[in-house]
Amino acid sequence: MSDRALHSLEQAIPLPYWLDAEGPAPGFSRQVGELHCELAIVGGGFCGLWTALLARQRHPQARIVLVEAQACGGAASGRNGGFCAPSISHGVSNTLKRWPAEAETLIRLGRQNLDELEQDVQRLGLAAEFQRQGKLSVASSPWQVEGLRSLEEKYRRLGIACEYLEGSALKERFDSPLYGAGLFESNYALLNPAKMARELRRACLQQGIEIYEHSPVRALQQHPGHLLLKTDYGSIQAERVALATNVFTDLLPRHKSAIIPIYDYALTTEPLSDEQLRSIAWRGHYGIADSGNQFHYLRKTADQRILWGGYDAVYPFASRLDEGLTQRPQTFVRLAEQFQQTFPQLADVRFSHAWGGIIDSSARTTMFTGSHAGGRIAYALGFTGQGVSASRFAAATVLDLLDGQHTERTALRMLNRTPVPFPPEPLRYASISLAQRGLAEEDRSGRRNLLLKTLDAFGVGFDS
Repeated sequence: MSDRALHSLEQAIPLPYWLDAEGPAPGFSRQVGELHCELAIVGGGFCGLWTALLARQRHPQARIVLVEAQACGGAASGRNGGFCAPSISHGVSNTLKRWPAEAETLIRLGRQNLDELEQDVQRLGLAAEFQRQGKLSVASSPWQVEGLRSLEEKYRRLGIACEYLEGSALKERFDSPLYGAGLFESNYALLNPAKMARELRRACLQQGIEIYEHSPVRALQQHPGHLLLKTDYGSIQAERVALATNVFTDLLPRHKSAIIPIYDYALTTEPLSDEQLRSIAWRGHYGIADSGNQFHYLRKTADQRILWGGYDAVYPFASRLDEGLTQRPQTFVRLAEQFQQTFPQLADVRFSHAWGGIIDSSARTTMFTGSHAGGRIAYALGFTGQGVSASRFAAATVLDLLDGQHTERTALRMLNRTPVPFPPEPLRYASISLAQRGLAEEDRSGRRNLLLKTLDAFGVGFDS
């Protein structure tokens, strides 16, 4: 634990940068008393808010109610890196490996979803700092370089624009002594996740959607002809219910073993000068990620900070959900040390914010959807760190299910097949720990061990 790293964290605020920068959440209403509606949505993150807006397009006269346990966008949706991918299936390599029969369809739909998301940003006037300037993946070891070359070949075969970079060509885009190769893809976006959540909320209210916050749903009951949601201060009687609760699966007990909480962590620097950013040759507003299993993701903010996150992906025993676990000093110190090794030019930079959030991870690293109660309840789960853009696609699929529509979305095997469940404790914790150790060893040696190869054969993975 270096003194320089500790010094760089002395003034880091233990809050998500995005939420702190946006200031206090807007005024809210609690759900009080009894109300009736055609559609009730549980969860005020990206998935729930998109569900509400897309439902309004389909059903202009319906009474739509969204209920959120805390503040809209206060959990995973407001804490992530804001990477907005042209994928609904965790990237091209994951798609080809896990879903070869429908890979081309998934890739096409992912690119189409990002196009439509950008159109919605423009149509709704969402001031979310949306920028579609690309992503640079970088490699630090021979096996990672080989992986980038393989990905380049896949991109070329699928018609995805990309540019392989080495030596001086890479240093013109990103100058770090750790990385010797990169692959730049232009069709990738970034946004401010907290602003996006607040703007989606604003758009919902403008379109007559009722939003009730700080109103946790304690029970979901099925009755002939209607569904009943019970909150702390009242109840909601609905014809149909969409569940967009991320890792909080109390209302979906049958799926508790299908996803696990993974705690992910990030830092932001103090605002940097143009000269400091020039010293690392990072001029554009594209995102960057390295190619390790334990990978880092980084991006610039509008006020010229660097957000630096990832690497540690922490599973708590018994899938514990606890806000206290979003602060992990040993991870923050590790991230600070790694930042200083990556950017010796910026070794004296201090960090302004240090925080964590929970990723709802499925064993196949992709989301899934489904319905029950005769199609009156539908859900989306398991975004595995890719929900900024995929949540919109999931919302449309949930509405297809609730409307009883058979569409290209609902026919996708990736979405309508429940992932392999995680085993019960203590086997769950032990198996995840073994998989993580195997991934760390592969980062060092470039060799994949027998356990990871076996998991690959069964379509099971561990990612964030």
